[in-house]
Amino acid sequence: MNRPPGAPRWAAALRAAETAAALLCRLGALLGALAGLTCFVLVCASVAWRYFLGRPQPWIDHIAAWLVVALTMLAAAETQRRGEHIGVEVLTARLHGWRRRAARLFGAAAVALTALILMLEGLDTVAFSRMIGIATDVQGVPIWWVHMLIPLGAALLLLAAVAQLVVLACGLEPRGPEQRIDHGVPGGRVE
Repeated sequence: MNRPPGAPRWAAALRAAETAAALLCRLGALLGALAGLTCFVLVCASVAWRYFLGRPQPWIDHIAAWLVVALTMLAAAETQRRGEHIGVEVLTARLHGWRRRAARLFGAAAVALTALILMLEGLDTVAFSRMIGIATDVQGVPIWWVHMLIPLGAALLLLAAVAQLVVLACGLEPRGPEQRIDHGVPGGRVE
């Protein structure tokens, strides 16, 4: 990768790690979008079966709920990476310089802490549901399969927030949706 003049050597490695995190976040968002689309199709089919054919399909309601959890948990990391997750824009839009950086660092740290707690509690939930062997009403699917979406999404969110924290702490600007993620080290230090 080519480094811009004056960029530190470690910046390229930092950007490569940020790119890897961004790719995982985008994959999560893609899977979340597919979950949302599948949910939409299933709900439409459920309405058709219920009202046009007179044969309700209760299993669809269960699966639709799981897909909403998948959509929410898998898309959260990409939302954070894009800088659209936390921030009171009326306040943050007025901040400049070190105050803006401090607010962004605080926001990323808050998201990272929340994601860590959610991930650890989600893992406890998965362990508990595995231990007692709870299964769903739909073909006996183990409920821990559905519960795994929580720590998985939280881990992606934690990855996105930590990547932003490290980049900000090193004096660089995190890449947002308007910047390509497959380049070297665009931009430099932020004032």
